[in-house]
Amino acid sequence: MDVNTIEEPPRKNNMAAASAMDPEHRARVEKSLLRKLDARCSIFVLIYILNYLDRNNVASARLRGLQDDLNLDNTQYATCLSILYVGYILMQVPSNMFINKIERPSLYIAAAMLLWGLISTLSGNTHNFTHMVVVRFFLGFVEAAFLPGALLIQSKWYTRRELTLRNAILFCGNIISNAFSALVGAGVLSNMQGVLGHAAWRWLFWIEGAITMTVAICSAFILPDLPHNSRGFTEEELQVAQLRMYEDVGEADVDGEGQGAVDGLIMALKDYKIYLMMLTFTAYVVGLSFNAFFPTLTGTLGFGYVPTLLMSSPPWAFSCIVSIINAWHADRTGEKFWHITGPIIGGLVGFVISMSTLNVAARYVALFLQASAYAGFIVFYSWMSSSFPRPPAKRAVAIALINAFSQLGNVAGSYVWDLKDNGYRKSYGIVTAMFGITIFGSWIFRGILENLNKKLEEKERAEETGQPIDAMSIADEVLDMRKGFRYLV
Repeated sequence: MDVNTIEEPPRKNNMAAASAMDPEHRARVEKSLLRKLDARCSIFVLIYILNYLDRNNVASARLRGLQDDLNLDNTQYATCLSILYVGYILMQVPSNMFINKIERPSLYIAAAMLLWGLISTLSGNTHNFTHMVVVRFFLGFVEAAFLPGALLIQSKWYTRRELTLRNAILFCGNIISNAFSALVGAGVLSNMQGVLGHAAWRWLFWIEGAITMTVAICSAFILPDLPHNSRGFTEEELQVAQLRMYEDVGEADVDGEGQGAVDGLIMALKDYKIYLMMLTFTAYVVGLSFNAFFPTLTGTLGFGYVPTLLMSSPPWAFSCIVSIINAWHADRTGEKFWHITGPIIGGLVGFVISMSTLNVAARYVALFLQASAYAGFIVFYSWMSSSFPRPPAKRAVAIALINAFSQLGNVAGSYVWDLKDNGYRKSYGIVTAMFGITIFGSWIFRGILENLNKKLEEKERAEETGQPIDAMSIADEVLDMRKGFRYLV
């Protein structure tokens, strides 16, 4: 490895110092680095829980009179739900382009969280349809900074073989929210009605918004920044952090000289692989749309309101365990495709059971299988980052663009579950088809990456034998990759 090829002098010197470390000393430094980094990044889980709760507490508030108090008809209420995704989709790419260019992303994420907590709190002060639509639009607009930003920050610290497990831990925040959001809402809504003369649903927004703002202030001091300037790490730890990312791909995790955010956008838009991932991931999101209706699907088992809420939690706890194990094994093996399709196949079995029987025990088992399909979803996110490793400007846009486009799956998913006949059999049929499309798209994507890996091998053999390289037959991104790099498939 020749660290002297790095163009930026300060970081070149940092990596040169790290590469000269005694192996045993470096191992100790790296262990300390990862321990501190994991501790700091663990707050992402709490932020994600609050992100999800602030976004979806309107559904719980509806149970205690929000729709009646604001005089909303069903169409207006549906508009209040869907308008959030308009802002959410619009802001993700610009936000990640900005995060990639700033030196203190921790402050940006904390500021965005503080702002969305304030906006969520203002939801409790709305009095009509217009107020709620405006609040929900800006809530989605600001919340868009978090998830793609968190994925980008983690991809700047963790190697491609570490990232899946860390993303799984992050997404446990989403899974835990699925398990307990209804229970949190039930606790507030059942105890705060009429307190200080206000409806319980208003208190739900005020309490959750206040908690979000408190955590936002704390996160500004906890979240890491970048491997060359983050506070709370020793100089040696930062040197090793930069060297690790260099060794992972064969070049430093920095944009080329003169490359700006717009250049990253243009590079991303020219890469056809991104469009395949956009379509495949959107199909996956439609297939997972049952999560927003999970208590309703659990209700088809025929139990009362409280038992239904309690029975909705165990499948998501099971999903969290499966996701961690699946992600850990994906990192150990470096394999992606089967760690995505395996959980999807489990979900498909759950869909088939739900469509084919009315047996209560079988249908409840099916809910566990369906929830476990999230395990592949998490691996898919890390596949995004590892498949567009450099430059960071392109990776930032790729993560945000794929994630933003996939939100259309949430919009479509809300219509999928309007088909209530025969225990949602038609709905289950649609999501079954979407999972099939996801497997097919992932298989094609895997084939593309395997072909690129073959091109990398051909390039290395040509360099070793001194033969000329046929640039016309090798993709530009392969020409730019250094010796030893392979895409994870």
